[in-house]
Amino acid sequence: MPRSVSSLCSRPLSELAYADGPLPIGYGQTISQPSLVARMTEALELRGTEKVLEIRTGSGYQTAVLAELAAKVFTIEILKPLAKQAAQTLTELGYKNVQVRVGDGHHGWPEEAPFEAIIVTAAADHVLPPLFDQLAVGGCLIMPLNGFLQELVRYRRTASSYERST
Repeated sequence: MPRSVSSLCSRPLSELAYADGPLPIGYGQTISQPSLVARMTEALELRGTEKVLEIRTGSGYQTAVLAELAAKVFTIEILKPLAKQAAQTLTELGYKNVQVRVGDGHHGWPEEAPFEAIIVTAAADHVLPPLFDQLAVGGCLIMPLNGFLQELVRYRRTASSYERST
């Protein structure tokens, strides 16, 4: 659990930090509900030695959870103000195993690949090839996929392909 969950939420909403629902974090974005964060994190099956790539940092809440469970976390946020705020909060909370980048997460972070785990926190209609390319053999990628009903999917990379599960 992050050191101070309420500090990762906007200040006026801190009393709702433990509610199981999405909350606004500014710039038209929301923080995912804690049960979804937990479900996605659990699906990664982290052991504490992994290098993780997170796409869509948001407030840094999911990042903090990952930083507690993995060796290194590389996170990308497309909105500069959110990335700056999350980086500042994570630094203030003492996380030293996190690097925050402003940019388009669709390209991943090729110079740090391969990753044993990749988590995409915002729904998309498909997984982009650069993310598959940056996943280590045996690694896991999890993300919500759009469709008629949004579903959480997990891909595990094998030596020759990717196994998909929901």
